[in-house]
Amino acid sequence: MATIANMTLDELKKLVEEKVDERLTQLLGSFEIPEDDADEANLTWDEIRTSIDRHRWTPPLGAKSSLEFLREDRDG
Repeated sequence: MATIANMTLDELKKLVEEKVDERLTQLLGSFEIPEDDADEANLTWDEIRTSIDRHRWTPPLGAKSSLEFLREDRDG
């Protein structure tokens, strides 16, 4: 490996990028970016809305609302 003094700007940028990526991976773990799935890439707006509705989380009955949590934090 060349010393920093002998590196071109592009080589230095690449080195910095690699080191930042290494550190982020150590701290956060690695993330895989999924390939575009052909089925998902061709969804209509109605299919997307249906998927959102199907995957939406609904709190259980009797659960506190976000407003109640905010009031508790403010008053607590």
